[in-house]
Amino acid sequence: MSHQISTNFATFYDKPLMSNTSLPLIAQWKDRPRLLQNIGDAAKLILDPIAIDKGYYPIKEMGELAKLGAFASHLSSQNNGFMTAIESTAQISKVCGTTGFLSWCHQVMGFYLDQSENTSLKNRILPNHTLGNTFGGTALSNPMKTWANIEPMILRAKKVEGGYRVSGTLPWISHIAPHQYCGAVATVESISNISNDLPFDIFFLLAFDDERKREWRLSQCPTFSGMEGSSTWKIELNDYFVPTDDIIADPAKPFIERIRGAFVLMQLGIGIGIIQGAIDDIRAVEGQLGHVNQFLEDQASGLQLALDNTVDHTRELAKTPFNPSKDYLLDVLDLRIQSAKLSLDATQASLLHQGARGYLMTSNPQRRIREAHFVAIVTPAIKHLRFLSHQLMTEITPN
Repeated sequence: MSHQISTNFATFYDKPLMSNTSLPLIAQWKDRPRLLQNIGDAAKLILDPIAIDKGYYPIKEMGELAKLGAFASHLSSQNNGFMTAIESTAQISKVCGTTGFLSWCHQVMGFYLDQSENTSLKNRILPNHTLGNTFGGTALSNPMKTWANIEPMILRAKKVEGGYRVSGTLPWISHIAPHQYCGAVATVESISNISNDLPFDIFFLLAFDDERKREWRLSQCPTFSGMEGSSTWKIELNDYFVPTDDIIADPAKPFIERIRGAFVLMQLGIGIGIIQGAIDDIRAVEGQLGHVNQFLEDQASGLQLALDNTVDHTRELAKTPFNPSKDYLLDVLDLRIQSAKLSLDATQASLLHQGARGYLMTSNPQRRIREAHFVAIVTPAIKHLRFLSHQLMTEITPN
């Protein structure tokens, strides 16, 4: 399925990296319009959304997209271009929503490392991660819900010499596999934040390596209605050793609260791409079916206007991804809600416009509808976003 694209695109970068050094500024990735054009063109060439939807994990293809700069723009070394990172995901998601989701997973894992004060860990993992030589996702669904008072923390850690021992089971973690990794959080037993008597949590690199293979287990999940190529597994940890060198943040909560707005904002790329793909599907049959489709409620022009407004709002918020204000976070949460709803509306409209051909299992509309459902339920889901927004709007601010 994969095509070698190094000779085709000017933004391709695959020079060897020195070990344990910081990621340099990549000159090939500085031309934003060319970068996005290359990512979009490459995604069309190398991604097979039907095979990926059925379970093919496009890790080789992601490695090529990485070397085009698809997962780097938001990093400090590349001048924190958060909107470019979101648009990169959108270019991929327009072709394949599953790979767009994997793009976000890979981007935020890099984001955790980039923002960590653990320079040694950052230099050891981030350069190869950014270039798609290694791969890893995110396991923050449970801690995000924990800190929103939705569910308790699952992973538990015990302090031991040289680090921690972590145990627990996490369901449905994506973009992981043996010899890959993710960012995860555990509550440390018997240690509290003395100043306010709150649980003490660590944010750490969870690596599925051979050295600790008796301490972790990945189990297959039930078959999903879509997104089967996301390499989603259940993680079981049994006294998994986390050395101090693999700590991303300690304590975890202040770190996550600082990056939370950007974490949610970067998800917008998944929905933006799916929506644009759905609008393109509507336009594809306009010449043939426009005389009857004109009587459908949602038309390409109206959906495009709504999407353009979403993109403009996203671009504005992406200028200040670390804004600590409550109003900023509420704005991000609301935009994420509206984009999820627009994903549902646009993909349903595309199927109605295409009719029976859109109902075929090989068609774009039926696949995009299932991808849009995922956008609406992936953490933070619409209900979680509204729950958190309600909390933020009703909490009492100290005088």
